[in-house]
Amino acid sequence: MKKIRVLIVDDSLLVRKILTSVLNNAPDIEVVGAAEDALVARDMIKELNPDVLTLDIEMPHMNGITFLRNLMRLRPMPVVMISTLTHHGAEVTLEALALGAVDFVLKPRIDAEHTLADFSEEIISKVRVAANTNALAQKQHEEPPVVNVINAMQNILSTRNTTSFTKLIVLGASTGGTEAIKVVVKSLPANCPPVLITQHLPAAFSESFVQHIDAVTQMTATIPVHGQVVEWGNIYLAPGGFQMGVIRMNNQYIIQIEDSPPVNRHKPAVDVLFHAAAKCAKENAVCVLLTGMGADGAVGMQAMKEAGAKTIIQDEASSVVWGMPGAAFKLGCTDYVVPLDEIAAKILTLVKTGLR
Repeated sequence: MKKIRVLIVDDSLLVRKILTSVLNNAPDIEVVGAAEDALVARDMIKELNPDVLTLDIEMPHMNGITFLRNLMRLRPMPVVMISTLTHHGAEVTLEALALGAVDFVLKPRIDAEHTLADFSEEIISKVRVAANTNALAQKQHEEPPVVNVINAMQNILSTRNTTSFTKLIVLGASTGGTEAIKVVVKSLPANCPPVLITQHLPAAFSESFVQHIDAVTQMTATIPVHGQVVEWGNIYLAPGGFQMGVIRMNNQYIIQIEDSPPVNRHKPAVDVLFHAAAKCAKENAVCVLLTGMGADGAVGMQAMKEAGAKTIIQDEASSVVWGMPGAAFKLGCTDYVVPLDEIAAKILTLVKTGLR
């Protein structure tokens, strides 16, 4: 069996030891080296030719972001970032994902045994996924070839009443999703029907990520509160650490935020949002599932399809990981399999023509 060759780059000796021990315990992974800074790592990459890199952000001589930017320009390869659970950590991690990192894990708390066990499972899983990702998918969507989607659809949506409506767009994503979501919402007009999004992210990352979304779209992106009325022209991002659903009351959609248990090991979970939308929006919904590891959202998409919603998944070629959309495809509940750059246009076409 050919093992996944991993190079660890971290200025902390303790973290290097933990990562080496954890990854070497996996039968299909081999740590081929550990570098304490980016300059050492540069030489080790040339010498060892690893399959996957784990990369710390804060390092002497050259920080992880600068190193990653150079790496993706000169020698693109799968990278898993080792992040900290702080506002700054969230910002730079999102920047790393934008530069082409496949995914991230939070640094383990050394004093918590169960946390270390969870970390071990997570880092092993994400290194395996990284080794098999579409390495170029992260980098090919900087300038989507969607020509004037916003202008083309502006007149279609301009007559819609922004206070009374039935249309609803729900979207789920995981690994690779932070960039994929931005590609989609970048081409949605200011008066688009509302979009509810569940992306697998820790709570500390939610505020930073919603700001990233808001910066690239003509819509208004926020983190909603429980009981908030859903309005046209708005994007609502599920807050990390909570489940987000939606109900219909008095001809309005109302956001539901609950501190309920994880579903599919996720909180927020895509399936929670999709099942809720299936009940209250039925044939008036468009359901979208983007790149992501695992199968969260597939069963929920099946429920939406059965309720009459139109369903869209991102195609395999443009996905960093075709786990979640691939799982929905296997269930046979997908109406459209679409390249990432064309998903916004497909959504708006469905809104134009009616969802039946």
